[in-house]
Amino acid sequence: MTTRPTIVVTGATGQQGGATARHLLAQGWPIRIFVRDPNKPAAVALLAAGAEIAVGDFSDPDSLENAFYGAHGVYSVQTWRGPGGAEAEKTFGLNVAEAAARAGIAHLVYSSVGGADRAPELAHFASKWEIEQRIHGLGIPATVLRPTSFMDNYRWQAEGIRAGKLVQGTKPETRLQMIAVDDIGGIAALAFDAPDEWIGRTIEIAGDELTMVEAAEVFAERLGHPVEYSRLNEERPGGGEEAHKMQQWFDEDGYRADIPALRALYPPLKDLRAFVAQAEWLKA
Repeated sequence: MTTRPTIVVTGATGQQGGATARHLLAQGWPIRIFVRDPNKPAAVALLAAGAEIAVGDFSDPDSLENAFYGAHGVYSVQTWRGPGGAEAEKTFGLNVAEAAARAGIAHLVYSSVGGADRAPELAHFASKWEIEQRIHGLGIPATVLRPTSFMDNYRWQAEGIRAGKLVQGTKPETRLQMIAVDDIGGIAALAFDAPDEWIGRTIEIAGDELTMVEAAEVFAERLGHPVEYSRLNEERPGGGEEAHKMQQWFDEDGYRADIPALRALYPPLKDLRAFVAQAEWLKA
């Protein structure tokens, strides 16, 4: 039996990194999770499931390189929702890419965002585009995944949805592509499992495309009572200037994933109905 090489997973205590770590472990990959706080419950759970832990910080290139030493692959994901915003995210993503190059990583899977190359007005899209370009410039064997909107983000509206109201900033007629975070992890694991097919690929990923009126109908079907879509103030939706620009981009341009083609590559891909059927947070 051939022993698989180690994959380092960054962001493993968050949504995408956690999903990727769980899929890799389930498929028998040895993984090393790169974390700032090894005592976080998510880190402890992954350690119990068989992961190694490397402690460090995205702002510390040496800690990244040390974590990558001897590994075959790296899953890289950062977020702009923290101190420093998109500028810090860019620095962290560049640090990961450069440490991966120095460590001789054979396969880097980077989680970017759908439309990263088409939305320079969105700071947290532009930051990811710069990271993508740096990865390619360094010549690292890489796969770039570009997720669309997260189905999982509806959980922050669970109480309102259960009460019969879905709230978003897009126009009622806007079709929004979305993906379950678990499927991001599954597709990342697939990329590591089939490097000949995935290295060099940049792919936008989504599992469904619905208007918010249609999404409300999916939730209504699951809950057994009506759910109405209510649009946030179209002049200035909540979440600040960046959120306002993003909602405008959804209405005017938006994501462009080829969902049928992706489902052929990854048959377990969930649409919103399948995701909602499994959503424990919808239960009162």
